[in-house]
Amino acid sequence: MLASQTLDPVFEASVRDQLDRVEVALLQAADADTAMVREAAQHVILAGGKRFRPLLVVLGSHLGPAAVDADVERAAVVVELTHVASLYHDDVMDEAGLRRGTVSPNARWGNTVAILVGDLLFARASDLVADLGPEFVRLQARTFARLVQGQIAETVGPAAGQDRLSHYLKVVADKTGSLIATSALFGAKLAGATPAQQQIMAEFGEQIGVIFQLSDDIIDITSDETGKTPGTDLREGIPTLPTLLARTSTDPADARLLTLLDSDLTSDADLSEALSLLRRHRSIEEARADVRRRAEAARLLLEGLPSGPARTSLEELCDTVVSRTV
Repeated sequence: MLASQTLDPVFEASVRDQLDRVEVALLQAADADTAMVREAAQHVILAGGKRFRPLLVVLGSHLGPAAVDADVERAAVVVELTHVASLYHDDVMDEAGLRRGTVSPNARWGNTVAILVGDLLFARASDLVADLGPEFVRLQARTFARLVQGQIAETVGPAAGQDRLSHYLKVVADKTGSLIATSALFGAKLAGATPAQQQIMAEFGEQIGVIFQLSDDIIDITSDETGKTPGTDLREGIPTLPTLLARTSTDPADARLLTLLDSDLTSDADLSEALSLLRRHRSIEEARADVRRRAEAARLLLEGLPSGPARTSLEELCDTVVSRTV
């Protein structure tokens, strides 16, 4: 995500070096007493990933002079381990067969093992964050609470009469935005950034996290190269921005699409038809426009940060989340 024509190459190399060390530390943190548990715990990590959360920790740590590399890398491992652990649980709930282009842990080892391995990774993250101090422990615990509440809200669905889109956006903020906000805040705290700058980073992280998920919503429908089965959320009946926007249509030409959205889509033919109709529907461009608007609002927040390569990198993240949906 750092590939850029505008960044100082020395800064870029430094960030990449830190992220490389985080990658090694992630595997160490997912080690276990037995070969089977070790393989299961490292499975999703070895499958790769964007490492968006560690990147925000590292970039935030460059906003001030106080960051200690070992603490930055520890914080980056904490947030990524928490994210990976949540994926184990999500895949069980979604009955997913693929994760990052490979067989999901629940499909390979079963639901019980996948849940317990997720718990193990949460425990490892909690152990590591304790070395950063009680303020970081408290932030991690509150973030974990938001993750769980977001998952519960998604599972239960909106209350009677509640706007489905607002409910969904709250779920996204809790399930995705909260941990990315914590990632950005961890980095800023370790840097010794001012309280105002820390608040900006937390707000930016939450917003860019929501944007990142909304862009994933679009990609889940429009791309066949995501590492997941296309239309996974669609088949599972999980609301996403494009489908929620499509459901507001009163155009008779959308009757077939709306019928499919209300069906279980267990048939491959029905899923393929729904994907085809959605890909041509105006809701995709409406969703892209919403992502662009949110990305610009997130970029404006960054004006309160000191100029330099860290801020430039954060600004470029706003461009990245927009360009990946095109």
